[in-house]
Amino acid sequence: MAECRVPADFVTPQERNAADVLYDIAAATPGKTVFRVQQGTQWLPVSARDAVARVRSLAKGFIAAGVEPGDRVAILSSTRLEWTLIDFAIWSTGAVPVPIYDSSSGPQIDWIMRDSGAVAIVAETPAHRKVVDTVESVTEAVQVFQIDDEPGKGIVEAFAASGADVTDEQLDARRRTLGAADPATLIYTSGTTGRPKGCMLTHANMLGEISGVLSSSMSTLLGPEKRLLLFLPMAHVLARAINLVALEAGVEVGYTNNTKDLLPIFAQFRPSLILSVPRVFEKVFNSARQSAHDSGKGRIFDLAADTAVEFSKAGDRPSLLLRGKHALFDKLVYGKLRAALGGQCELAISGGAPLGPHLGHFFSGVGIPVYEGYGLTETTAAVCVNTPHEVRVGTVGRPLPGNAVRIADDGEVLLSGEVVFAGYWHNDEATAAALTDGWFHTGDLGSLDADGYLSITGRKKEIIVTAGGKNVSPAPMEDIMRTHALVSQAMVVGDQKPFVAALVTIDPEAFEGWKSRAGKAASAAVADLANDPDLIAEVQSAVDQANATVSHAEAVKKFTILPSDFAEETGELTPTLKVKRNVVAEKFADYIEGLYKK
Repeated sequence: MAECRVPADFVTPQERNAADVLYDIAAATPGKTVFRVQQGTQWLPVSARDAVARVRSLAKGFIAAGVEPGDRVAILSSTRLEWTLIDFAIWSTGAVPVPIYDSSSGPQIDWIMRDSGAVAIVAETPAHRKVVDTVESVTEAVQVFQIDDEPGKGIVEAFAASGADVTDEQLDARRRTLGAADPATLIYTSGTTGRPKGCMLTHANMLGEISGVLSSSMSTLLGPEKRLLLFLPMAHVLARAINLVALEAGVEVGYTNNTKDLLPIFAQFRPSLILSVPRVFEKVFNSARQSAHDSGKGRIFDLAADTAVEFSKAGDRPSLLLRGKHALFDKLVYGKLRAALGGQCELAISGGAPLGPHLGHFFSGVGIPVYEGYGLTETTAAVCVNTPHEVRVGTVGRPLPGNAVRIADDGEVLLSGEVVFAGYWHNDEATAAALTDGWFHTGDLGSLDADGYLSITGRKKEIIVTAGGKNVSPAPMEDIMRTHALVSQAMVVGDQKPFVAALVTIDPEAFEGWKSRAGKAASAAVADLANDPDLIAEVQSAVDQANATVSHAEAVKKFTILPSDFAEETGELTPTLKVKRNVVAEKFADYIEGLYKK
């Protein structure tokens, strides 16, 4: 049984809580810029002093509204500065924030509100309020507040008035009721299967995540004058944790929920680092490649991409010829990619799902190393991460200080340490099944190398067992297929079937350019060309690339092109863009059966 343990070189004070992160900055350096808020094309600074003043005003409003220590308060909002201010305000009252994805449906909100017993919910917009008003569990006993309302009537203005009679002494006493062992948040797993479970994370978990990251060599790239742009949902534990890490490290944080216009926002904000999920990095690569091919420069881009990967793999020993090629493509290609991300980006952090080694080497070779990490909601985000001085592309890194990884006899990844959660809310059965002697059973399969670097090979529940008894892990092949510019999503199937097959969706943006180059009708939809020999050949090349990495018995023998892409709105993707395999299998059951008809 392989195991890697990295001792903590820090101690979490028992009287400390996550809210202290911001308050301590304001006490030590009140004029320091901690946030930046977008106004038009400018990103204006928000000082620690001003941020804490806003947090305290909001907290006093919650207290005046009757929120008590230990109460749960839900936040239904997209990523924005107010999300963080409200988060800190809820902590300041001694209460427990319950984040809800802003894309959640009425039934999803209803389950979280009902299961958590939240006494209040903060909705972002009138549209969110409209959905909340349909939720049965939001009775008159549950208070509903709104961030964006009529001018002068939003939560910020309303709480400034209603909380005016709450004294500073009352508020400070509330905040000091919280210690490291107390609940910090109740996060419901978005999950690709089943009903979400509430993960109870303590302030010690949050502070352990901060200390673990900043005790690693990652701290060498974090600090004053650095900027982080957050665009992932703040309801996701990864964005929430990195937000706290950045603040503690002195990084200025900006927020945007406009993910459709990220490139111009990058140019304006000029981030030093970005945080994202692998699908976004895939899209950046595929879009750049597609654009190059559409403009007749595809061969140059492909050579540049191969050179970047080769350069990254060479480490600190590239040949003279390779250095020359890399310098040439840096002027022709890489510099333009770095400029598209604002020109100041020094690193990216990837989490939430596996990042293919090819993409990791590509971005590293371009000059924007992507440090891949691994963790779950139950581990307060990252428990392992690649760092500047300890990086091995293709792995998710070594454990952060204070944590340990063990590989069980059946290949399951087990985790323990500072960041492992306290258990599932009101679900002793699920807690007992997940935690054994302090070790969290992740449900992921992986391996540890001799130096303690962890590789994730798949999910136990996703392992496909063919009719011939062959065990197949679909994730690695799916990752490779998605690197093709035309492929948006791929889902490998074949459980109890005679061979492995795949469902493939086409990227809508790349599809338009491909039609023009391939001489197809501009009005043709994917459904119209699903059996087109040229489109099938393109997808086959992606499948062949994946098949080259596995045995013949594991290879994809057949595939079908679905008429539309997967989306969160239509139910096939989670808010962090992971495929809900059970939903896809049910929704496209006829297509799957069609793959096995003679």
